[in-house]
Amino acid sequence: MQNIKLSIDKAFGFVSEQKVAGYKEQVALASAALHNGTGKGSDFLGWLNLPSSIDEEQFTEIETSAQVLRENCEVVVVIGIGGSYLGTKAVVDALSNSFEWLQATHTSPVIVYAGQNIGEDYLYELQELLKNKKFGIIIISKSGTTTEPALAFRLLKTQLEEQQGKETAQKLIVAITDKSRGALRTLSTQEGYKTFVIEDNIGGRYSVLSPVGLLPIAVAGFDIRRLVAGAVKMETDCGPEIAFENNPAAQYAAVRNELHKSGKAIEILVNFHPKMHYVGEWWKQLYGESEGKENKGIFPASVDFTTDLHSMGQWIQEGERIIFETVLSIKETNYTKIFPETEDNLDGLNFLAGKRVDEVNKMAELGTMIAHIDGGVPNLKIEIPKLNEYYLGELMYFFEKACGISGYLLGVNPFDQPGVEAYKKNMFALLEKPGFEAETKAIKARI
Repeated sequence: MQNIKLSIDKAFGFVSEQKVAGYKEQVALASAALHNGTGKGSDFLGWLNLPSSIDEEQFTEIETSAQVLRENCEVVVVIGIGGSYLGTKAVVDALSNSFEWLQATHTSPVIVYAGQNIGEDYLYELQELLKNKKFGIIIISKSGTTTEPALAFRLLKTQLEEQQGKETAQKLIVAITDKSRGALRTLSTQEGYKTFVIEDNIGGRYSVLSPVGLLPIAVAGFDIRRLVAGAVKMETDCGPEIAFENNPAAQYAAVRNELHKSGKAIEILVNFHPKMHYVGEWWKQLYGESEGKENKGIFPASVDFTTDLHSMGQWIQEGERIIFETVLSIKETNYTKIFPETEDNLDGLNFLAGKRVDEVNKMAELGTMIAHIDGGVPNLKIEIPKLNEYYLGELMYFFEKACGISGYLLGVNPFDQPGVEAYKKNMFALLEKPGFEAETKAIKARI
């Protein structure tokens, strides 16, 4: 079986191959710190060997719970924010039919999301959609008190109980939460919800290969065993004993840090396949929240090509030269579509007749990479053999492992997020939450 493949040679016109190779010792030390638990944030390394630690009992429990929701729900609402929903949405969107939600019948429940924003119109429209629908809830929160998901859960739990009765609702709510403490754990025990544990040593953005991602992905009808199998393969291929020259996570961490040193402050994750949009969103959280601290870190952005070539493409081609691109390239599509010939050829496209649409897309991809390199933008490339569970599992573990190494190379703790708390403190003060009286007084004096 093929594997995803990283190519970094198109960066060597901007940074030297020797300097990137010179990271070999630093990367080995960073990888050893991860695996020995001697680096910053070592209490959040539960993701590191997670794929290979999942056993048959865990798979069966997740699949059994997923089947209950599949058999009893038209819609399943996944409630969570950040890593509690982005990994799921990345995988589900990548594997789903782009227009399945418009079809009259569905082989699996439709997956929708809540708790990832505080949009009143969004929540109103969601609750209107769910009226007279058989729906279930997967609520994901370690504490049960994070504002966005807690707010959405209270609304949707009430609606589910009113529509289907409390006894039925109890069977259609699954909580993924802390093992023993927190408001959601307490409520789950009181109500008798089926629960899965978010281990203390797994942060949200590294949780897609835990029940946080695996349960809703299974509900959506996808093969979580293949997803994990791909991650296990990459766990092996990126292990601390694998030489730098053969270790894609080590190479990616090294080259992006060297590009950063050379003045490239922004990394753009590029896809040429619209189903990969939310992989970019998940990746942005993973790298932004892991590396963006202590006034350090590459700014992660993402674009969908060729769509954004007609907007952001101008800036990328000729704007400030502080960027590099990492291109996600899907080698083989799942379907074939041949471009037809027409007699009048009014659009002038008969020269494409008989070609696959994907061949046109691939030439757009290659032409764009050449143009951007010529324009002063280094390009890395990750080739994915095909868009399926196995290769998505490989890709996600690859990015996680590289992020841990890269954060250590940068000198930050890639597993905390102290800056995320700043807005929460201000919001609670402005809302006059009990216990924030002093903060309320201080912030109101500022406005």
